[in-house]
Amino acid sequence: MAKQPKDIPLLGYVDRLSARPGDTLEFKVSSTSSERFQARLMRSISADPNPEGPGIVEEDASPYFKQSTYPSVHRPFAAGSYGIGQTSVTATPASEVTLTARIYPTFRSEQPQTVVGIGRYDLRIDTDGAISLAIDGRTVTLGQAMILRRWYNIQASITQDTITVAQSPIGHSVDAAKDTTDDGAADLSLSGRPTIAAHLIDGAPAQHFNGKIEAPTITVDGQLFCHWNLAKDISSCVVPAQAGPDLKLINYPARAVTGSAWDGSEMNWTHKPTHYAAAHFHQDDIYDFGWDTDFSYTLPDDIPSGVYVMRISCEGLEDAIPFFVCPPLGKPNAKLCVLVSTFTYAIYGNHARPDYKPLWLDKINDWNAYPYNPAEHPEYGLSTYNYHADGSGICHASHKRPLFNLKPGYFTFGETKCSGLRHFPADMHLIAWLHAKGIDYDIVTDRELHDDGVAAIAGYCAVTTGTHPEYHTSKTLNALRDYRDDGGHLLYLGGNGFYWRIALHPESEDMLEIRRAEDGIRAWAAEPGEYYNAFDGTYGGLWRRNGRPPQDLVGIGFAAQGEFFGDPYHRVCTDAAYDWVFEGVQDALIGNYGFSGNGAAGFELDHMDHSLGTPQNTVLLAQSVTRDNGFMLVPEEQLTHLTNLSGGTAKDAMHADMVLIDYPGGGSVFSTGSITFCGSLPWNNFDNDVSQLLKNVMTRALATGV
Repeated sequence: MAKQPKDIPLLGYVDRLSARPGDTLEFKVSSTSSERFQARLMRSISADPNPEGPGIVEEDASPYFKQSTYPSVHRPFAAGSYGIGQTSVTATPASEVTLTARIYPTFRSEQPQTVVGIGRYDLRIDTDGAISLAIDGRTVTLGQAMILRRWYNIQASITQDTITVAQSPIGHSVDAAKDTTDDGAADLSLSGRPTIAAHLIDGAPAQHFNGKIEAPTITVDGQLFCHWNLAKDISSCVVPAQAGPDLKLINYPARAVTGSAWDGSEMNWTHKPTHYAAAHFHQDDIYDFGWDTDFSYTLPDDIPSGVYVMRISCEGLEDAIPFFVCPPLGKPNAKLCVLVSTFTYAIYGNHARPDYKPLWLDKINDWNAYPYNPAEHPEYGLSTYNYHADGSGICHASHKRPLFNLKPGYFTFGETKCSGLRHFPADMHLIAWLHAKGIDYDIVTDRELHDDGVAAIAGYCAVTTGTHPEYHTSKTLNALRDYRDDGGHLLYLGGNGFYWRIALHPESEDMLEIRRAEDGIRAWAAEPGEYYNAFDGTYGGLWRRNGRPPQDLVGIGFAAQGEFFGDPYHRVCTDAAYDWVFEGVQDALIGNYGFSGNGAAGFELDHMDHSLGTPQNTVLLAQSVTRDNGFMLVPEEQLTHLTNLSGGTAKDAMHADMVLIDYPGGGSVFSTGSITFCGSLPWNNFDNDVSQLLKNVMTRALATGV
């Protein structure tokens, strides 16, 4: 059994991950205590809990937020997607009520799974997998289980004399079943808000359905009473009714999924919506907890741009809620902009890794690291790197819930000898380095980049990414391209960047969608016919498959992945014109150390490829000395078991390329090609060759300006 939310007595999140002065943040907190909880603001400098590393470093930010206390409220939440009529309906049938739908069941549950419900009427799958009708405390069931992942027509007809339930496979001549009981319903009246994929019990949704539902209908005396065509308004959370009230979809079931009519003749739902007239519901869909706001905070005009943490505490318990403060639009306060990848943070939010082991808890205690892990608490909703209970891939993500891996002190890898950080805590190695070197910076996130385009980063001498800017929209890529081409200096300090295309929901842009189409390193594969995003109709999957490989933006792109370890770079550029990059660097081998993978070039590696857009004038500064048998080519680089796209051996393609590129408009790109690069910056108290090399490059970029 999954642990219940009460297992975490103090937990919170914020309604937006980034904001500018004058914006208001709303903090949502659940506390099981009877005491008031305390909130205090800190500025985050380092988030690495490793006692041998920089540690968790935070500065008091009380001048910008007065420490306060608030009443503790335990806030529940409920998983499961479903549809509900926006208004109640009432009818007094004279002779018959009929409930029908086409369904594609995907999961056997220990609970009944409602398909269509209204008031007393509950058309559902029973625990044995057969269609049944529950009404007035009694149940009529066929007793014949449906086969999972097959389309069926289902129906229940109720008169005063009889109740008939039926199920019939679509496209199959066998397994049709029908049963009639002579005991009907003396009272046929119905009243309430109609639902699909769940039933209202005491006013709360329950009995969530797992699978696809199409054409749900309620008929009264032979006339349509409620009917919804899920091929309509696929990008919306509201399904317009053909009869009855419009249907509000809760917890974002997957849309633009193949329906019973899909025959492979069209892969793009926008071209033939009738083939995509279904929605896929899951009992564990959960994306917006919807907690009430415990306190609001309007950012003062004088708060510096940076990474902040609202720390909440109560009776010896503590939680941290990070957020990012950006400067006013068009008013940079520094020459350097750090681009924070909040889209990637959300996409990975609550990733329950398959290699998690409970023994990691010992290391968590020893390091005083963040204590909770998604693998131990799946009830809080998992990431798009996990699966739903029915085995389908999770394709939606949101930060409007507690995200354990978006916390200071959270480590991803519990058995590595290094810090084992990824994403937010790993990116803080760069922030710590900037503070150690006295380099002023502003923060801008990909949210601002998406909303405001190149204006969000205009005026900065240099823009640097963190370790893993993986997920992007066309707007964020356009902004970075335009900044570079307008004379800006772009530093890409990670690996596996600019890789997957995502879409933002048109009605709630905090909801992100990922379709893992065709190839790429994937946690799951999208079903045939389901490669196009429901949110905006664009083709999903890799940006490379959308004609925008990373090499075209930053000169290098994802090529190889290994376990969480790293190797050094080897300097290969001997042109005296680039000696300035290596000034003060003592050795030809660079970065044989680090808090991420114990090496500067590791885990995920990017390389040059002129056929994919690497400019001909690209200067290869250094290349990783990648160990044998430690990495594998990513699928999109492979052709057969003998050949790959590079034309050489797999080993020849599996390396990180550190490059420098000048562009015609006066801009430049410096790329490192490794996720673990920034993990080497704090080594030896920030005094090392990786640190020196980056300082050389950044100093030059900040001096030349835009």
